[in-house]
Amino acid sequence: MISINEQSSIRLDLDKIIYVDPLHLKEEKHDADIILITHSHWDHLSIDDILKCKKEETVIVTVGDSYGKLSAYFSSDYLILVKPGQEFSVLGITVQTVPAYNLNKEYHLEEYQWVGYILTIQNQTYYFMGDTDSLDFMKDISCDYLFIPIGGTYTMTVEEAIELTNHMKPKVVVPIHYGTIVGDQNLSKIFSQKIDSSIECQLLLEFENEKNTK
Repeated sequence: MISINEQSSIRLDLDKIIYVDPLHLKEEKHDADIILITHSHWDHLSIDDILKCKKEETVIVTVGDSYGKLSAYFSSDYLILVKPGQEFSVLGITVQTVPAYNLNKEYHLEEYQWVGYILTIQNQTYYFMGDTDSLDFMKDISCDYLFIPIGGTYTMTVEEAIELTNHMKPKVVVPIHYGTIVGDQNLSKIFSQKIDSSIECQLLLEFENEKNTK
């Protein structure tokens, strides 16, 4: 099962329970086997929300500038420091890190060495892009599930996300990073309408105004 709480806050309930950039969690479940942090911006690195989903033996995978903040709260025995271009195993899950950065804006610089994550779980690949623009190397990545930012301003625009997704051709695409801080909620409709029909588009972000109309 895949759910998105807000922005890029993703939860996978598969072979293991995995959180990506937990944010504004409504419940304290303390059920995470693995937590992945893409970078240190407040809407991706939230200590309060990590505390809501972390249990004693949870493994936290994170980048350099976030590692220092996390080590003030959590034992280094359960912290894994990463940078782009690595591949390793965590609790039997293959984790690959890839670059995530902006091309013509300074919010996410390549030199920060922030990342996206590609996980292989039960022969399925899940690519969590993080905050990034559309980068050339991404066109050569093959994945089953693609979690792609569409909000613009800090990431690629919805038009760029559509073009990249249609080129990559994942089995399933899930748009993220829109509807709260930047990016109108209706961007998901534009995105889903222009995605190739061979790709399943899942709109998993929900907003309060939508819930109230159901």
